[in-house]
Amino acid sequence: MNAGPATLRLLARTARRTPGWGALLVASSAANSVAILALPAALAAATDAVLGRGGTATAATRLGLVIATSALCTVLATVAEAGCLSGGTRWLRHEVLRVVVARGTAARRKVDPGDVTSRLVSAGSDAGHALDSTVDVIVGAATSIGGIVALWLIDWRCAVAFLVAAPVSWAVLGRFVADTSATVTRYRTAQAAIVSLLQDALAGIRTVQAAGTVRREIDRVLAPLDGVSAAGHATWAAQRRMAWQGSILSATVNLAVLGAAGWGVSAGRLSAGQFVAAAGYVALALGLIAQVEAFTGLGYARAGARRLAELLAEPVPAAGDCALREGPGAVSFRGVTVRRKERAVLDRLDLDVPAGCAVAVVGRSGAGKTTLAGLVGGLVRADEGVVLLDGVPVTAFAAGAVAYAFERPVLLGRTVHDAISYGSPGLDRSAVRAAAAAAQADAFIRLLPDGYDTPLPEAPMSGGEVQRIGLARALARDARVLVLDDATSGLDTVTEARIGAVLTDRLAGRTRIVVTHRPATAARADLVAWLDAGRLRAVGRHRDLWARPDYRAVFAAGDADGTPP
Repeated sequence: MNAGPATLRLLARTARRTPGWGALLVASSAANSVAILALPAALAAATDAVLGRGGTATAATRLGLVIATSALCTVLATVAEAGCLSGGTRWLRHEVLRVVVARGTAARRKVDPGDVTSRLVSAGSDAGHALDSTVDVIVGAATSIGGIVALWLIDWRCAVAFLVAAPVSWAVLGRFVADTSATVTRYRTAQAAIVSLLQDALAGIRTVQAAGTVRREIDRVLAPLDGVSAAGHATWAAQRRMAWQGSILSATVNLAVLGAAGWGVSAGRLSAGQFVAAAGYVALALGLIAQVEAFTGLGYARAGARRLAELLAEPVPAAGDCALREGPGAVSFRGVTVRRKERAVLDRLDLDVPAGCAVAVVGRSGAGKTTLAGLVGGLVRADEGVVLLDGVPVTAFAAGAVAYAFERPVLLGRTVHDAISYGSPGLDRSAVRAAAAAAQADAFIRLLPDGYDTPLPEAPMSGGEVQRIGLARALARDARVLVLDDATSGLDTVTEARIGAVLTDRLAGRTRIVVTHRPATAARADLVAWLDAGRLRAVGRHRDLWARPDYRAVFAAGDADGTPP
């Protein structure tokens, strides 16, 4: 399997991430290659000196210097290799994370989070070996060529004996690299599938236990294991094939070259030292075949880069950097269409949200409510049309003008205070407490072991309490528009009513878009936007819409608190 242009470009970019370590690696590896090539000649001179040609001390000194130089270069190359690996891997993981985060929810729909994790951990490390594996192979090739040239200088017959087997050697190496790259890709893909399935099973572990389907889930999670096993065995088979074929080639070539050198000694063309040098140089010339580890690393690097290149090839929306001009917070949707797998989640939507109004967004499951909410702050990008905030496309300005509270908020930071102030750097304790009080969260936070300073892992909270922390985080931000995506669905009726009063009274004048399934919440809004199968069915007051049976049917699964008297 050949590496595509995108894969090769990514490998090249990775190699350029650590210029200092890369230069040291290339220099030390090249110097070590020169020293290694000089070693057989120095050993030959020492051998001839010992056998009576004189200059023993000089020959021994040269041999010692060559060995010391090679040892020093090996140490430097090892250190530089570690620097290249860490720098390249860090850059790859940062780049992939940047792209995944920049793509937002679109990335989650395209690639499973477990697969992304697998690619970051395993493929990132594999591709991080791009430079050192390439240098190892190139230096090995240069050393091998140098060995062939040295054999020619010693006796052309030795070089000819070696070159007879060279085409076979290159064919074996080429097949090995291709096989390794393909099998490693299959191995990592199947491994990522197991990670994704395990993540799903752990997320719903209570349901699995309650349903008594643990054995079934284990079988489901381990279903791709046969693929992992097959790919692993294929990789080992390729290495085994390379090992025995390389051993046979090495033995055959050694026999041919040493036979030619021995013939030269018997004929008087070569000295004993030159015979020793020929034995050393044939080993160097065969070094490329013996570099199974380097070629395996190169195959892993190509496979890892291919998997990362697939993620990086996805288009990244341009980040807005314009400062939002002053405005009251009017939101407009103009011909907005959003597609998911060729299906229109929102279809040519036109909607105006007046500045300072509270607009409830209602509709059956799958009507496009969450997608509409995501469009307001640029979390979702429209395939067609435009979303405007005070006349400016929401994709043109940086985040900050829109605050979100979600149905299942993820709390980030070290403590409860950090979770509420997340995204609002410099927010003091009084502002955090005010936001928590507005979200009806202050009372239970004070009961935690360390109050607002309680570490999140040590703060046991119910789903409704987590929702209130998420709501407090949104209220703490001085945003022009507040979007609540079913953010009170886990609250009891009394608490939801209190928060509803805050949204209606204390936040009057701020634009609020509230996705809800509760008629009581819709009743408190200034307007209701009723979505049906991705289209705007109607806009009006809840009291007026309630007269329509199909509108009432939207809330059939909810309570009846919002039913007009």
